[in-house]
Amino acid sequence: MNPILNQIGTVFIPVSNIEDARNWYCDILGLPADGEILFGHLYIIPMNGTGIVLDSKIYSEDTIFKTPPFHLNTNNIEQAYEHMKSKNVELTTEIEHNQWFNFKDLDGNHLMVCKC
Repeated sequence: MNPILNQIGTVFIPVSNIEDARNWYCDILGLPADGEILFGHLYIIPMNGTGIVLDSKIYSEDTIFKTPPFHLNTNNIEQAYEHMKSKNVELTTEIEHNQWFNFKDLDGNHLMVCKC
């Protein structure tokens, strides 16, 4: 039996300001931004499935994601796109192939929303 599981536990996102990032991510995900910031630089976003940890200790201009390392799921790509527009999120693509679109977070990390 292999001791390394074929599972992703969590994804770390480099952010410059942990409080601002917590508030922004919780806002776009419709979550309360009342969770504890750990050790002054970590915030664990309460996710279903693979976790996301915001980390201000690993942030630098060189560590931001230039391409999406993962995608957030949606059941309705059009509603998700309009939701992000209404939140003034920087969208970097239109809806492509009726399946996905890309956007940037506050620090310029490139992320994706994809229809599941």
